[in-house]
Amino acid sequence: MLDTNTEWGKHAEQRLRSDLIGWLTTVSSSGKPFTVPVWFLWDGNSILLFSQPGKLKLRNIQQNPYVTLALDDTKGGGDVVIVEGTAEHLQDPNLKATLPEYVQKYIAKMKAMGWTAEQMASNYSEPIRITPTKIRAWG
Repeated sequence: MLDTNTEWGKHAEQRLRSDLIGWLTTVSSSGKPFTVPVWFLWDGNSILLFSQPGKLKLRNIQQNPYVTLALDDTKGGGDVVIVEGTAEHLQDPNLKATLPEYVQKYIAKMKAMGWTAEQMASNYSEPIRITPTKIRAWG
């Protein structure tokens, strides 16, 4: 999927691990795209993120699992990473935003918002896993 033997593959891998914000696009049953910023965790094979219950992205994924996750580009189009894939709303009560890797990545953001990892997990209690079908990177 992601060829880390290439310069751009290595760069995309690094950004997927370190970037804090991704832009998730889901599509409604009527075909209307819906894009929101999300926090996410890349494990080398899939992307994990968490949602508040009842949000539109969850309803969209239920009806149409095809999504994209685009990473912020602050260089005028010179550093693009886009993940296309299928999303699944997971029903695993053990999968929470208190995962050590997730907390390590976002603890500074949580503290800046006055939240603990437990508060984050309580508010964003719905796990979503994105399985990539294609990853594009260029600049």
